[in-house]
Amino acid sequence: MSKAPRFLIVDGYPLKSREQFNQVGMKLAGVLYADLLVKYLPEAEYDIWYSSDEGAVPPTDEQLSQYTGVIWPGCNLTIYHDDPRVHAHIRLCQRCYEAGIPQIGSCWGIQLANYSAGGKVEPHPKGREMGIATKIRLTEEGKKHPMFKEKPEVYSHFVSHDDQVTKLADGAILLAGNDWSPVQACEVHYKKGIFWATQYHPEYNLHEVARLIIAREPKLIQQGMFRDHEDLMIYVTRLEMVYENPSLKYIRWQYKIDDDLIDDKIRECEFINWIEHIIKPRIAGK
Repeated sequence: MSKAPRFLIVDGYPLKSREQFNQVGMKLAGVLYADLLVKYLPEAEYDIWYSSDEGAVPPTDEQLSQYTGVIWPGCNLTIYHDDPRVHAHIRLCQRCYEAGIPQIGSCWGIQLANYSAGGKVEPHPKGREMGIATKIRLTEEGKKHPMFKEKPEVYSHFVSHDDQVTKLADGAILLAGNDWSPVQACEVHYKKGIFWATQYHPEYNLHEVARLIIAREPKLIQQGMFRDHEDLMIYVTRLEMVYENPSLKYIRWQYKIDDDLIDDKIRECEFINWIEHIIKPRIAGK
């Protein structure tokens, strides 16, 4: 019997942040991707590495070679800061490129993918893009790219970020963007590796983004995105209502929640296509 494909999921959130997610009823970032992985590749096995914890040790080259792919969830580290935890993530990403191990990631993932390969990431001059990012449009390259098979040409998605990619790595192909962030999706080729990346979160649903908004309440009120706690909870409650009952047209209309945010096959298609077009051929070739 052939060995089951195994994946490394690198959850860079520090312990304090993970505890905060638990308190608001949100799944941890690594778990969200683990659930997505076994949903579309049931035979898959995985290791979640909490890479920012004290004493966290990155995998050896031999251990890394056993993985079919590496998955990078969001993270609240800042890629351009001089932080030993950040340096460890960049080096691991570069090692994956060097070893030719396919990578995929969201939010922090797209920043890591480009920065590790020579691109540039900076604070967004407008501040935070949060909740639902609208009018994301595929580039001409994106329209024909396998990452976006079955994706609308223009769509919305879930976001939460302060930084953005301001210069793509030399080996990157821009696949999607919107008025807020010109780089919303790309593919990076570097050394022997390939990295599919989005600034938005294919692993989130309405419930998870609602919980994240609660976790980020003080910052969001300070940034003027909500007037106060009551205002924030009205928004959160309505997202949760549509999560429980997608037929609530009056909320979906008011909040611009279209099928691209409700239908799993559309919302998660970037990850589905990574499995179908990158991972399964790699498994078959072994």
